[in-house]
Amino acid sequence: MAEMGLEAFRFSISWTRLIPNGRGPLNPKGLKFYKNLIKELRSHGIEPHVTLYHYDLPQTLEDEYGGWISRNIIEDFTAYADACFKAFGDDVKLWTTINEATIFAIASYSEGFAPPGHCSSTKFINCSTGNSSTEPYIAGHNMLLAHASASKLYKLKYKSKQRGTIGFSIYAFGLSPYSNSKDDEMATQRAKDFLFGWMLKPLIFGDYPDEMKRILGSRLPVFSEEETEQVRGSSDFVGIIHYMTVYVKNSRPTSSLSPSRQDFFTDVGVETIFMGNSSFFEWEANPWGLESVLEYLKQSYNNPPIYILENGKPMKHGSMLQDTPRVEYIQAYIGAALNAIKNGSDTRGYFVWSMIDLYELLSGYMYSYGMYYVNFSDPGLKRSPKLSASWYSGFLNGSVDVDPQAISLLHSNFSGSSSL
Repeated sequence: MAEMGLEAFRFSISWTRLIPNGRGPLNPKGLKFYKNLIKELRSHGIEPHVTLYHYDLPQTLEDEYGGWISRNIIEDFTAYADACFKAFGDDVKLWTTINEATIFAIASYSEGFAPPGHCSSTKFINCSTGNSSTEPYIAGHNMLLAHASASKLYKLKYKSKQRGTIGFSIYAFGLSPYSNSKDDEMATQRAKDFLFGWMLKPLIFGDYPDEMKRILGSRLPVFSEEETEQVRGSSDFVGIIHYMTVYVKNSRPTSSLSPSRQDFFTDVGVETIFMGNSSFFEWEANPWGLESVLEYLKQSYNNPPIYILENGKPMKHGSMLQDTPRVEYIQAYIGAALNAIKNGSDTRGYFVWSMIDLYELLSGYMYSYGMYYVNFSDPGLKRSPKLSASWYSGFLNGSVDVDPQAISLLHSNFSGSSSL
């Protein structure tokens, strides 16, 4: 990383590695692991950007009360965050509480293909437990309350001394109407309300979007006045996870559909369609989609400070080290972020996913995003730089031939960063 010229590195702390049973004493080996990592990063001038939660709930808490579908999670998550702030906060200035909370709630509690695998539908997977019509919204509500509680604790107990910032992350598709029809345009706005507004409107304005309240009724939890005050303004920045842009087509459900069979996308009343030759694991570069997301958040949510926490292109693992499509993708999306900054977006950082090839949650070792190839068959996990590593290093060090004005503006706004 230091040789590449990276100025920041994003990583997640595993709650279970640090506190195996979810609460109680810290695991000294886990504590030492993260302290050493953070110390090593800082000794090389690399700023750690730490995510507290990325899908890995201690099993004890899932077994005890159901994890994120119980309000008990708020107290336990806050205590875990407290332990992290205390142990690492002197050296960490950028905290994200929950990673891609929107897609986490959908994938884990509506569609069932991410842990803990709750659902009542069978589109992707047969779930043994769950209720797709209610649980994603309950889990999402508790995520917001847990974030707000941890944020309040940080600001009361640590911020004046540690001088860090604390934010919240969402998954942000680029969204474009499938046709010029009024129905598809309205469907796209509904998708923005559900996929962006669901989490951002409470964080910025204190309550859920009116359209969500109208469609979901009593299935959508309600904030008390005290909770509204705690959630609103609790995020110093918004983290954006962005990879692809999809078409949105109106798909209003029939009135005979049983409410118990509802899932997230049925509630939104949309069908999402991949663009061109894109698929679930491979997608085309549509950098204007990222630019449109940043512009929409600027206009609709008071132009919050934004860090693009993940952006990258998957390719089949073991493909050539000459990963030219990845270079073209990263270059195009950095350009899109630059255009958004020029138009007034308060975007402050960009992280590529990922520094090295790794085990991906949904595709295992089949697809990889790394700028360094990792030979998983080699006992030493030998790493080899791809073309993207050389290009990115050249970009960060100013040796890549790009517009001088662009390089100046990017270096003033962007950490030369990667995510793992």
